[in-house]
Amino acid sequence: MLRRRGRFDELLERQLDLFATDEGDLLREASAADDAWSRSPKEETEERFGEYQLVVDALADRLYDLREAYASTLDGHTAEEYRSAFNRAATRRFRRFAALLED
Repeated sequence: MLRRRGRFDELLERQLDLFATDEGDLLREASAADDAWSRSPKEETEERFGEYQLVVDALADRLYDLREAYASTLDGHTAEEYRSAFNRAATRRFRRFAALLED
């Protein structure tokens, strides 16, 4: 089945590729924090989860900033269309970090 390309697909692919490159250290830190949380003894779980959540929140904030920086250059209707497309693309690629994005 062929998937129809959306209006912003190429732009979003480039933006999210750059995000992955620019935020590579933070993405690796998130992965390490997730591993530490998952493998921590019961008495450390809450603390490790808090550390993981801080990294997740930082990545979510950066995705939000990326989305809003571009959306602010568009007219109202187009900006909303872009935000929705960004949220879908970011969720597909960075599910754990994009969950905090809202339309």
